[in-house]
Amino acid sequence: MSAITRAAHGDGPGAALNDGLICLERHLRHLRRAPGRLVNAVLLPMIFVLLFGVLFGSVIEVPHGDYAEFIMAGIFVQGVMSAVPGTAVGAVEDLRNGLVDRFRSLPMSGAAVLVGRTLGDTVLRALSCVAMAAVGLGIGWRTHADVPSVLAGFGILLLFGFTMAWLGALIGLSLGDPATASSVPSLLLMPVLFLSNAFIPLTGLPHWLTVAAEWNPLSSVVGACRDLWGNPAATTGHSFPGDHPVALSLAWMALILAVVAPLAIRKYRTAAAR
Repeated sequence: MSAITRAAHGDGPGAALNDGLICLERHLRHLRRAPGRLVNAVLLPMIFVLLFGVLFGSVIEVPHGDYAEFIMAGIFVQGVMSAVPGTAVGAVEDLRNGLVDRFRSLPMSGAAVLVGRTLGDTVLRALSCVAMAAVGLGIGWRTHADVPSVLAGFGILLLFGFTMAWLGALIGLSLGDPATASSVPSLLLMPVLFLSNAFIPLTGLPHWLTVAAEWNPLSSVVGACRDLWGNPAATTGHSFPGDHPVALSLAWMALILAVVAPLAIRKYRTAAAR
């Protein structure tokens, strides 16, 4: 985009959101033409629910609770994290398929493409959450809270998905190669996922590892969902992360977004100007 058109249109948060919603509409139209992405976003998380909920549920015990209810928040978070490689690849492809060349002369915000991309991938995560919830109900998962609390839990999941999408955009733009961008995010995030309370209770871990897992941002998101849904948390006792998972998860996501989003937008503008 030229400096003249950008100055005339503005490049503040309002312009970025408005133009981003237009790019979101374009993104969703492309999804209708590529049903394979929808199948992957919905079917794979459903398989994870069956694998972890049924197979692991027969060998793992949760203190004072049912494993199917314990594991669901972790599987939801894992499914939402799948936005990272997809957004990473999508951000690189937007730069390589001529999209930037077509948008460069238009009076639109420099952040609009990334806003549309991250919002579109968050819509995909919402669809996967619906599919996972349906399978979860089938294997015995239940919520034990009022409707506003249950909806708040899903709201935190989608906000987490939006945050992870921006992280994926930053990783993809930093790497610059679709093949690398599709594999590196999983390698980086897998240790973070397993060093959390997503799949196992933390009660049997060594103290130093328990502290690290409790302060893991993923543990806060998982704990917030369990707390809002009334599912068993299997915590190790009183600690700040265990007692305030909702507040801590929101704080972690705000911090990550505040750091990652501006860096991703800067990377995108630098790459688009070449």
